[in-house]
Formats: sequence, C-alpha cells, structure tokens
Amino acid sequence: MLKTAVSEKMLKPTGRVVGIIKRNWRPYCGMLSKSDIKESRRHLFTPADRRIPRIRIETRQASALEGRRIIVAIDGWPRNSRYPNGHFVKNLGEVGEKETETEVLLLEHDVPHQPFSQAVLSFLPKMPWSITEKDMKNREDLRHLCVCSVDPPGCTDIDDALHCRELENGNLEVGVHIADVSHFIRPGNALDQESARRGTTVYLCEKRIDMVPELLSSNLCSLRCNVDRLAFSCIWEMNHDAEILKVRFTKSVINSKASLTYAEAQMRIDSAAMNDDITTSLRGLNKLAKILKKRRIEKGALTLSSPEVRFHMDSETHDPIDLQTKELRETNSMVEEFMLLANISVAKKIHEEFSEHALLRKHPAPPPSNYEILVKAAKSKNLEIKTDTAKSLADSLDRADSPTFPYLNTLLRILATRCMMQAVYFCSGMDNDFHHYGLASPIYTHFTSPIRRYADIIVHRLLAVAIGADCTYPELTDKHKLADLCKNLNFRHKMAQYAQRASVAFHTQLFFKSKGIVSEEAYILFVRKNAIVVLIPKYGLEGTVFFEEKDKPKPKLIYDDEVPSLKIEDTVFHIFDKVKVKIMLDSSNLQHQKIRMSLVEPQIPGISILADTPNMDSDEPERKKKKHEK
Repeated sequence: MLKTAVSEKMLKPTGRVVGIIKRNWRPYCGMLSKSDIKESRRHLFTPADRRIPRIRIETRQASALEGRRIIVAIDGWPRNSRYPNGHFVKNLGEVGEKETETEVLLLEHDVPHQPFSQAVLSFLPKMPWSITEKDMKNREDLRHLCVCSVDPPGCTDIDDALHCRELENGNLEVGVHIADVSHFIRPGNALDQESARRGTTVYLCEKRIDMVPELLSSNLCSLRCNVDRLAFSCIWEMNHDAEILKVRFTKSVINSKASLTYAEAQMRIDSAAMNDDITTSLRGLNKLAKILKKRRIEKGALTLSSPEVRFHMDSETHDPIDLQTKELRETNSMVEEFMLLANISVAKKIHEEFSEHALLRKHPAPPPSNYEILVKAAKSKNLEIKTDTAKSLADSLDRADSPTFPYLNTLLRILATRCMMQAVYFCSGMDNDFHHYGLASPIYTHFTSPIRRYADIIVHRLLAVAIGADCTYPELTDKHKLADLCKNLNFRHKMAQYAQRASVAFHTQLFFKSKGIVSEEAYILFVRKNAIVVLIPKYGLEGTVFFEEKDKPKPKLIYDDEVPSLKIEDTVFHIFDKVKVKIMLDSSNLQHQKIRMSLVEPQIPGISILADTPNMDSDEPERKKKKHEK
C-alpha cells in the first residue's frame, strides 16, 4: 500500500505532441548573423527574444542589414532542418539608437502603437467643440464648485479632480470628478474597438503610447483648469472623522479652478500665508486623507515599496543626464486615498446593480510559500514577520525597524512586494472571490482613469446605467464577453508593465554609457548559489554580482539556503548586508547590452576589483581609444 502511494507521488503527468492546431508564430525582432561564405544569400537571424531559435533567411541585402535591428517572419520548419525558415520583413534601424530600440521593445511586448486609423478618428467630435443642451441631459452643473487637479509635472492627460467644502450642517462635502470619456466613446464603434484592443496607455521613459486619440487624452477629456469639462462625479457627505454618511454618483459639468503639481499643492497646504478657496479645499482633503489612510492601514492594507526611478532628460538630445528615485509627498498620498475611496464606492454600487456583470479588480492572497524568502531575511536580522493575514504582515512590517539600519524597513517592504501575486480584472458573475489583498478591501474596481484604462470606461458605462444617466447595450450584460474582455485587459496591462520596465532598463544603459564606470553602495536583496542580487538605492537599480566567471579559477562557494547566506573564501554574505559595487555597461553583445556589476567591497582576493578598474569586456577601452584619436 505504502509502496503504491510513493510511486504515484513520484509519477509525473506526461504527454506526446500528436499535432499542431495553430502556430503561435509572430514577426520577430533581432539581428542578422551574416554567413562567413562570400556571396552567400543564406544567413541566420538571431531573435532578440532568447527563447526563439535562430531563423534561416535568404537575402541579397546582408551587408546593408548588418548591425541593424530587423524584423523576420517564420514561413515553416522542415522536419529535417535544425532551424526554421523565414523571410526578411522590415529594417527597423541602427542597433542601440533610441528610436530603433523603442520600436523593438514595443513590438516585442506586443504593444499596439501604430497611429490611429482614419476609421477610428472619424468618431471623434468635430472641432471647435462645446457643451450643448443635449449634453446637459441627466447631468448636474457643478461649475460653481472649487474643483482642482493635482498631478505629476508635465501631465497632459488629467483624468481626475477633487473638491472639498463645508456644508451648512457642519459636515463636509467631498467630490472626486473623473473625465467622462464614455460620453465620447460610444459602444461598438471603431474608436471603442481600438481602445478595447489597446486596453491601456503605456508610459515609456520619454514617450506615451495613448489608448485614445490625443484630441481626447490631452484636450477634450483632460480636466484642465479654466475650461468647462464633462465629468462623472462621486460625491460623499462626510463628518470631520472621515466617516461616510451619504454617497451619490452623477454625471456633471465642472470647471477646474487650478491644475497643480504635487509640489505646488504641498506648498499651498504648508504655506501659512495662503487661505484662498483652493488652499482651504486642499487642506480639508489632506486632513481627511490622513484619517482614511490610517483607518485603511489599521484594517490591514499594505504599504509596500518599489524603487521607482525617473530620468532627467537633456532638453535637446533627450538623453538621460540624471537618474534618481521618485520623491513622494503628502499630496501624492492625498490623491491616492480619494481615488481608492472612489473606486471602492463605485465597485459596491455596480455590484449591487449588476451582481453578475460587474467588472471588478481583485488581488489574490499569496500562497504561504511565497513568503519564505521574506521571513528568512527578517529572521537573519532577528526580526519576526508574520504572514498569516495581510493585517499581521502589515503590522510586523511596521514593527520591523532597526535604529542602526534605517533603510532596513524599506528593503523588507521591497522584498514583500516581490512575494505578491498580480492583481487582475474579472467579471463578478464568473468568480466568487472578490477580495483585494493589498488594499484589505472586500471589493474593488477601477473607475478613476478612463483616459488611460479601458476597464474604467466599462465601469463608467455600468455606473451610468445604474443611476439612469445612460442606456445599456447587449455586450454590457454578457458575462462571457466581459470575461474575454478582462482576459485581454489583464494581458495588455502585464505587457505594458514589461514594456515600461524594458524602457527604464534601456535608458539606464544609456545613462551609464555616457557616465562610464561608477562605484556605489548597495544592499544585498537575494543570495544565490553563485551570486548576490543587489539594490543600489541612489539609482533604484537592481543587478547581479556573479562570483563564477568563464576562464577564471572557481572560488570556493558555500551556499546555505536556511539562513540564507553565501560564503566565499572567508567572507560570508547575508541578505541586507551593505556592499560596494562597480557599475558599467557591457556592450560585448550588441543585441543584449547589459549593466554589469562587480564587487569592490568587501575586499576578497581574486574576486573584488578596484573601484576605478575598467572591465575589458565593456566598451570602455574602445571609447577611450576613440576619444584619444579625436
């Protein structure tokens, strides 16, 4: 009996491919590996995606295509051939150039970025546009309210604005006003279909790939100041303890009194000399937001950390000249609190009205095994992290402080972020687990960014039907169609995240290419069997320091998974230890240039290098040689 149980456990499900129903081939970006045979027309193409095999193509343009990024499509794969056969499609440009590399990362992450077609543009309102009497039907005139927006500097797609005022009964009225994009994008037309296909706006380091045409994103739907704009408003009556007494939703017309940056809003709140209506409104919002945040955290909402970086660009060349981690102010948190509250209030309303057809967003709780690395890392610093509930995790992260190591808490929160699951959109009628783990909320959706997320447009439509401000249509209450839509939205959001990360990685490479070799302090995030993964706080940059290299004698490495630690010769590395590393750009592989890191401190003979030693694998000697020749 026992023997059977053991053998069954050891058995793995196996299968055999008997046929291919549909190929998942797509056009691939990469570079040509020119044949050594002179006059040969047959060459190998190496895709940028390392998972794809090399492709054999025939071309007479091999010399012209060398050193350039090209697109190749697969035609077939003969059973007796080592490589699939394909054909040349398009020349994207010189490898390493910004435009070329941006095009490659958009194509490789399947981000739709072609200009909007005439069919799509034909559904935009004719200019000049103004609000008509027909637009005012089922809409409240809120232009008298002291509404303002708070956004990052240079933001042109302003999709949310806020107001706060005292009522005659002593309570407070707080409003979140969201651009009424669904007024301009009607169900089923070409503009709607294209927005649904794109799913989200993609923000790269120096470029924005809009989900909706610019006329809407930066003009008619952008809640700029001193212009009348159509909005969808969520208005609460609250007491001074931020307890909600009433909530109502209405389509509206607003006229924003100011478009502020986070810094400008913060300056107004902090300035004793300013007491105008906008500043009073901001102070009221800020005070309530602090209470809301405290209450949310008490319920078990997580405050996690990620080393987000931003680049300062040269205004002429658009090259990154400085790289720093983003600074968050109180006003960032103020806006976030009211956006979260609006999203939760709307989620409750649409689920009440459409229990089977609400588009919601959930964040699953991670399985306990995900937390192993976090618990071990904390234990190595004599700290205990409890992970049985979001509340116990949040509380133990709050307690995990070290007076001698103030950055430890941030590192633990960064590590906790890596343990999390991905948040996803879903249809309420196709699922029964609605909980949002990170926000500790039983129900959640996206309502506050319809300019840049298609999910919000659907939520606006559901809410408009729920309050009788718009008519419904068959697809809106078809849960199978909604489930398919959620599947595409989840895919598009995931790809947008990957593309954004790839853009940051590329601009980081450009930054270090111009900066040359630098040495910086870093903290160990993970310990591997032959390497350490480090985070450099100054740049929010993560990288791996390998201790085993080709053509070099192998050092004596002892890895302990329990602690976790890595012993090299007589030096032991633990998670969160402080080290010093050298950063440089390795350009030895043109197609996959990468940031390389080497250990400077602690000094280990044969492993550590001097801070100012150039690495012979990088392009540094070549760069210096060219400079000298000039």
